[in-house]
Amino acid sequence: MTKRPIRVLVAKVGLDGHDRGAKIIATSLRDAGMEVIYTGLRQTPEMVVNTALQEDVDAIGVSILSGAHNTVFPKIIALMKEKEMNDVLLTGGGIIPEEDMNQLSELGVGKLFAPGTTTTEIADYIKKWVKENRSF
Repeated sequence: MTKRPIRVLVAKVGLDGHDRGAKIIATSLRDAGMEVIYTGLRQTPEMVVNTALQEDVDAIGVSILSGAHNTVFPKIIALMKEKEMNDVLLTGGGIIPEEDMNQLSELGVGKLFAPGTTTTEIADYIKKWVKENRSF
């Protein structure tokens, strides 16, 4: 039986219209051997979680530059718990203060990446997390 590639949903939530970084991450993850589903702009947390369920993803990556991270990530993690998506990684990045990253981590959000993080570091993190937390 052939092992399927890691499936990652890359999403932009809310009114944040800056998607260059998300597209770069999506392309880099694909180049690292992952299957990537890019939702496009202006998604709601509900849309992200429903798409993640439909696509049977291993990880959700949210790019956020709007400052709404303390609203968006808790809402997504709550919806994931409600739908028993306990073995799906929620990660992301953008302009998020370190203190907020720590608080989001306590809620169950995975590592969050600041601008300047290499795409290799992000891909390696997702691969390692999936290997340790998912079985397929």
